[in-house]
Amino acid sequence: QLQLVESGGDLVQPGGSLRLSCAASGFPLDNYAFGWFRQAPGKEREGVSCISRNGISTKYADSVKGRFTIFRDKSKNAVYLLMNATTPEDTADYFCAADITALQGACVLVGSHFDFWGQGTQVTVSS
Repeated sequence: QLQLVESGGDLVQPGGSLRLSCAASGFPLDNYAFGWFRQAPGKEREGVSCISRNGISTKYADSVKGRFTIFRDKSKNAVYLLMNATTPEDTADYFCAADITALQGACVLVGSHFDFWGQGTQVTVSS
C-alpha cells in the first residue's frame, strides 16, 4: 500500500518561503497524480495544488496561484510544494494525497478523488 509522509512544515515570517516534501513509498510515483490540501483551524479542508502522473499538468487554488509551485522528483520518489510570498492566511495543516485513478495528463483538485493521504505537516505564517 502506498504510504505518504509529509515534512517541511515550520514557522515562517510573512513573505517568507517554505518547501514542503511528500515522500512516497510502496509504489512508484508514476502510478499516481498527487495533490496538496490544507486545513486551517475551524475551516474546511481546501485543495491547494495538484500535479498529474506525468508531471505535465498542474492546478492551483486561486489563493496560491503565482506564489506556490508543485513539482515531483521521480529519482527521490517525492512530491514537493514550494511556498513563496507566504501570508498568515497560509497557516494550516498541509496534507499530501495520491490519486490512483487519474489519467496520465490530468489531475482533479478535489479531495474525494484521492485515495491515499499522509498525516500532515503544520505550517504557521506569523511575525
